[in-house]
This record gives sequence, structure tokens and C-alpha cells, in this order.
Amino acid sequence: MDSQEDPSLPSRPKEGAEEEKTQSKNALKKAAKERDKAEKAAKRQAQEQQEKERSEASDTAKHLYGTLQPSSDPSTTLPLEKSSELAELYKAQENQEVTVDARIHNARVQSAKLAFLVLREEAHTIQAVIAEGGPHRISRQMVKWCGGISGESIVRVTGLIKQPKEPVSSASVSNFELHVEKIYVISEAAQKLPVQVKDCMRAPPVNEETTEEEADTDSQGAPVVSLATRLNNRVLDVRAAANQAIFQLQSGISNLFIEYMTKNGFCWINSPKLVGAATEGGANVFEVKYFGTKAYLSQSPQFFKQMAIAMDMKRVCEIGPVFRAENSNTHRHLTEFTGLDFEMVIKNHYHEVLAFGESLLIFIIRSLQNRPEYVRLTKTVDQVFPGAGNFRLPAGDSAVRLTFAEGVKLLNENGIEAAEYDDLSTAEEKALGKIILEKYGTDFYTLDKFPSAIRPFYTLRDPGNPKVSNSYDFFMRGQEVMSGAQRVHNYERLCEQMRQNDPPLDPMSEGFRHYTEAFRYGCAPHGGGGLGLNRILQFYLGLPDIRFATLFPRDPGRLAP
Repeated sequence: MDSQEDPSLPSRPKEGAEEEKTQSKNALKKAAKERDKAEKAAKRQAQEQQEKERSEASDTAKHLYGTLQPSSDPSTTLPLEKSSELAELYKAQENQEVTVDARIHNARVQSAKLAFLVLREEAHTIQAVIAEGGPHRISRQMVKWCGGISGESIVRVTGLIKQPKEPVSSASVSNFELHVEKIYVISEAAQKLPVQVKDCMRAPPVNEETTEEEADTDSQGAPVVSLATRLNNRVLDVRAAANQAIFQLQSGISNLFIEYMTKNGFCWINSPKLVGAATEGGANVFEVKYFGTKAYLSQSPQFFKQMAIAMDMKRVCEIGPVFRAENSNTHRHLTEFTGLDFEMVIKNHYHEVLAFGESLLIFIIRSLQNRPEYVRLTKTVDQVFPGAGNFRLPAGDSAVRLTFAEGVKLLNENGIEAAEYDDLSTAEEKALGKIILEKYGTDFYTLDKFPSAIRPFYTLRDPGNPKVSNSYDFFMRGQEVMSGAQRVHNYERLCEQMRQNDPPLDPMSEGFRHYTEAFRYGCAPHGGGGLGLNRILQFYLGLPDIRFATLFPRDPGRLAP
């Protein structure tokens, strides 16, 4: 017989009912807590909004600061003639009203009534003061807002020039400060930056073998930004004053090259950078696809300079990129650099070209040392890279010139073994540079008559000694900055030297045919050289790595930014 429940006994709760009841109570409590939390947040937000509205209502200066809004009406924009550069403020007048666009280098709130900004434009800085009150009724809200502007933001500031009680040592315009009347944000920077510009004002230690060495702090415990971090954040890094100065000097070197070439009757050319054959006849070229065939990035404008001479252009020059597929991870090598090239007709002897090149480089260096703007920039670099301004030249306008054999002899006399017909190693070049500096008092010198075996196929050999050639290199601080030579201008001799090259080259191949045929039609004797802009800048300033002298370096391990 089946058992039946006694109706007089209390019923047993169904399975899981008690657990559901407990969960329901917890859910209700949680929901109530969330409602309470939301109500408090809404109330707090409403109070903050009311406080903000009261603050804005009482803000006597709300029209004097904020975010600058773009305008479609040109009549409402600031006339350019009323805008000043920070560089102009060194000679400003007391109580002069100026308007400047600059970056926030530093912001500091001294109190509810006072804040300080350091404004920066390129290498120039000035302290700006925001103080409550005054004729413009500057408010505490404005003081607080100014102190909260994120570093590196671009602002437009109008104010009065005032002379401080003591010079402002933290600013380059130390004899004046700017008392702010109006300030607007033109472009706001992120609050958190991957690197601080002020930290990029200290040079990192660089090992020649490990060019992007990491380091955390310097000897004083201050943050050190490694070379790798700098290059990965180049936009911020180059804002540092010394780096600004470096690239303004680089621009100066290019302008001086143009100035000298123009004065001496050179014609500017622009050679192609996609070529059908390796210019130097070697393997260190970048190969690219070219519509079903192969092309190469140009190792130099050499062929085209010579063809221009065959066109009767007589004197040609160029500034352009040069590509070298060399897996060299050193402090002075890049896979892409900027070349300063020239080629010219020879009247009597190839030393005409050599002397011209020497005069060119001496002109550039002396101009860097003597023209006020370049002197100022060099001093800025010297604050981070001590010794930037100590490059030495011999007295007069002539360079110290030795033959390659004489250079080898100097090395041997100083206990450094070097062979007369082998190329110099980097260590031997540096050692020779030190010897010549001690002996002749110059950081710039030239070596003439290089061994034929270590020069390109188009280099003319010395008629009296075929083992050496009519070729030369220029050196700064013991390191090469230019290679040049008299070129072979005779068609038969050129073809012969190409076939004797290692590996042999076919003068009639598609990559070389147009070049060699230029000499079949008659070409004047000529010579020239190619200088490395980046190296000239690096060695003039004594920078530890060529990447400091290159805006966006390309090396075997770097293709970005």
C-alpha cells in the first residue's frame, strides 16, 4: 500500500525554494544599493554642475581663456603682423604687449592666486606669469585652468613684457617674463606622453657596437632616454632644443653647399633613384620589383653626373638620397643617407677637383664657425654634447693633404701596422686622425692617391703607377666624409676596367650600356666627389652616433618611423 502524507503535519518546502528565496532577497538588496549609489552619484553630479555654473557665473575672466575655436571669418583671426616669435623677445621692450604661439614646456600652480608657465618655441623659452586680479581681472578659475594645461599643448598667449626682479635661469629669455592677459589652447596634447621632452635634453650613453643601448638613469639619477626610445618617439625627441639646433644646422650645411656651388657656376641636376644596374658594380644594392623585371635603388648619382658632363654641362651638383644595402650596425653607417654630390670638367690636372672640394668643405666649416646664427645653434648643441664647437681647422684656406702612402707611413711610425695597398680600417682611420690633429692641429684633412684595387671601376689609375689611382678621401675627426676621384673618360679604357673588375662587368649589358655609350661620343676629362651630409654634421658637432644627425634614420634594424 502506498504511503500518504498526513494532512495534519506541516508541509515540507519544495526542493530549492529556500535557496531561491535567499537569492531573491540578495538581488533586492543589491538593486537597492545600486539605486542608492546612482542617486548619490546623480546628486553629486548635480551639485558639481551647480558649483560649476556658480563658478562660471562669478568668473570675471571666462572670456580670456579656453579653447581657441576655428573661424571661417578671416576678419576675426589674429593678423600675422601682430604675432611675435619667442626669438624676438630677447630684445623686447618693458610693457610691450605681445602675442605668441608656443608649447607648454612646464606648468606650475604656486597658489590659488598664482601660476607659472614656461613657454617654448623651437630652442627658445620664456616664463609666463598668471596672477589673480590686475586690470584684466584675472580670476582664480583662470589661474587654476592655466596650471592644468597638459605639457606640450600649443597655446596662444597675449601678455605684457615685464622685467623680473632676478633673471629667470630656467628660460632662455631670462631678462624678461610674460604677464598673461589672455591664453587659449590651439592644440591640446595628451596628458600622458611616452617620453618627456625635458628628458630628451640629456644625451644617452651610446656604445659604438650597440647603437641603441638602453639605460635607465644617468650618474645623477635623472631619467635617461635611450637612443631606441628617442627614435621610436622622434616627434617628441626632436622638440628638445639641442635636437632642434642639430637639424637647423643640417639645413644650414645644405644651404652653404648650394651657396658655394651657385657662386662657382654649378648647374643643379636631379638624378633618378631607380636604376637598372648597381652603380658601384657590387652587391650592396637594394633590389626592387619593376614591372616584371628588376631595378635597384641608386647607390649614388655617379653615372648620371658623368653623363651630364658628357652632355657638356661642365659643372653639376645635386643633393639627394643615397642607398646602401650594407648590414653595418655601427655609429656611422646608415642604409639611406643624404649625399652632396658634384662633378666638374678638368682643364689640366685632377687636383683642380681635389682643391675645389677642399675649398668647399673649408667654406662650409668656417661659415658654421663664424656666422652668428650657426654659432648660436652650435652653442645650444654644446649644452648637451660638450665639444660640439671645438672642431679645428688649419690656419688659412688650404687643407692638410697627404698621399695614402704618407698616411700609412705616419701610422707605421706611431706603432700601428698598416699596408700601403690595403684599405684602412675604421680603427686605423681614427688613429691617423689623432696623429694628424697632434701634428698639424686640424680635424679636417685629405688623403690622395688611394690604391687602385680598392676603388670603383670608373676611377682613373695614375699613368705613372697603375697600382694607385687619381682618387682621394676627405676626413673629419679621423673619419671619412667624402670619396672622390678623376673618372675614366676614355670609352675603351672604361670598358677594359669594367671587364677587369671583380666580379667582371659587361659594358654592353642593359644596366650599363647607356652609361658606357656616353663616352663613345667623346667626353671631357672630369672628376668629382660625394659628401655625406649626415656625416659632416655628425663629425663637425662630435655627435656619438649618426642617428642623432638623421631625422628619420634607416639602418639594418629600422624602417620606422
